[in-house]
Amino acid sequence: MGKEYTAKSFKSGNSVAIRMPAGLGIEPDREWIVARDDNGDLLIKPRGPHGKRIDLTGIYGSKPGLKPLEPEDRSLSGRELDWSGQRLARD
Repeated sequence: MGKEYTAKSFKSGNSVAIRMPAGLGIEPDREWIVARDDNGDLLIKPRGPHGKRIDLTGIYGSKPGLKPLEPEDRSLSGRELDWSGQRLARD
């Protein structure tokens, strides 16, 4: 086992949280899997690659005609930007 730190639990809403010491180098806003083993010890593991993902399994197919975009529908055409704040004439 590596270096040990002392952490304190505190009440946060209806939950109890543990503030992790900065020396552990834990990134903020990361999801963790927390479990308790047979001895009663807490096990904490990072959950997959960080970054939030949206689960669309319940949405896809629920609306008739809803289908993924084709690659040609994803490309955007460039346009001239007006940095002066005046409106540009549209073609």
